[in-house]
Amino acid sequence: MMPFLLSADVKLGSLFTDNMVLQQKSEVPVWGWATAGKNIKVSTSWNGKSYSAKADNSGKWLLKVATPAAGGPFELTISDGKAIKLKNVLIGEVWICGGQSNMEVPLKGFKGQPILGSNDAILKSKNQKIRVYTVPRSSVTELQQNSKPSLWKVADPKSTANFSATGYFYGELLNEMLDVPIGLINVSYSGSFVEAWMSPENLKQFPEVKIPAKEDTIKAVSRTPTTLYNGMLAPIAGYGIKGAIFYQGESNYERPDRYEEMFPAMVKEWRSLWKQGDFPFYYVQIAPYNYAQLPPFNHGGKFNSAYLRDAQRKSLTKIPNSAMAVVMDVGEENMIHPANKEVVGKRLALLSLADTYGLKGFGSESPLYKSLAINGSVATVSFDNAANGLTSFSKELNTFEIAGANKIFYPAKASINGSSVAVSSPMVKEPVAVRYAFKDFVVGDLFNTEGLPASSFRTDDW
Repeated sequence: MMPFLLSADVKLGSLFTDNMVLQQKSEVPVWGWATAGKNIKVSTSWNGKSYSAKADNSGKWLLKVATPAAGGPFELTISDGKAIKLKNVLIGEVWICGGQSNMEVPLKGFKGQPILGSNDAILKSKNQKIRVYTVPRSSVTELQQNSKPSLWKVADPKSTANFSATGYFYGELLNEMLDVPIGLINVSYSGSFVEAWMSPENLKQFPEVKIPAKEDTIKAVSRTPTTLYNGMLAPIAGYGIKGAIFYQGESNYERPDRYEEMFPAMVKEWRSLWKQGDFPFYYVQIAPYNYAQLPPFNHGGKFNSAYLRDAQRKSLTKIPNSAMAVVMDVGEENMIHPANKEVVGKRLALLSLADTYGLKGFGSESPLYKSLAINGSVATVSFDNAANGLTSFSKELNTFEIAGANKIFYPAKASINGSSVAVSSPMVKEPVAVRYAFKDFVVGDLFNTEGLPASSFRTDDW
């Protein structure tokens, strides 16, 4: 059932329900449908103001309301002569939580796939200032005006158990540190290709992508281009947000070179849909995992998820106002859904707290490859985001490799010197390239002193 009164002619977009969170200190869109030509009035209890719009020929109406600094609860009244009252509305910070199964996996875990610490987290999750909303799955070939109905829910054990674990841990830390209401909108679908979250117009720049016709049967519900954009993303686009977090890429690991172009194109389109400029976009680099165990059991060459991780690393230079949470230390060889989602959500939150909200004094970004210098048989790799130095926490570094002009990589000896690492091997007299943790499955062993793991990388383009 849609969350509006059945006796009223006016209908609201699915996101507008009791318990919702509206983005603070902004002009937030409110929209819905009514009889064509009907006048719609929206009244807001926080300032006693009224706003009006007229339904167009298709019945669609949209207006913007001014929101104050964080607070509440408030009420919104929407009327075309018959009133709908939305209650327990908070004003705060709203974030989109997008992606595939590693974003979708709920706090209680998938069946037989636990989330570390989830029971305690669920038990202690009651919080009037955290609200969660999950956009229902919808894979369709035709653009939808509205998403399937759902409800905003106040955080408590029942609601958080079924909400995105990554999203919840993210919002929990934001709420703790900012002390304002947090609204989280989960728009994710297990197994989804990045192309599924993009429009037909956007995908025209990638001619190899087959865009389904409206009458086509969808055989792969989350891997058919445009279908999740049509059913889940476009219908919610424009809802007032602060930014987005995103965890996706596993399903695209076999096509890393194309992902390096598609992913920034997807982000650019999302931002154009919201019409809020280059809003903050924080994403998770996929975790190491043995992908060769999945059909069609490809292995070797570019069938190595390190190439996709590298595409994500390089995308940082193509996506303004973005940052990447690295999880090289929590991947699991035989589980594509790492159990430690708390560290994932918190690392995303560190990025937001530092870059979006301006908090200072703590580490937020993982070490990233900066430059390579070669002196004789020693290659020195320098890193960004390691102002206080690098560390292996007293363990031997064993995931660096080095190669000469013959492009054959050998295990390398690596030693830390401040914010750089010296790499060498007796097998390589004249080094040309260095790789770090560049395996399908590997456990990262290099960190900054704040405990954030370095991203895997390669200095070559072989």
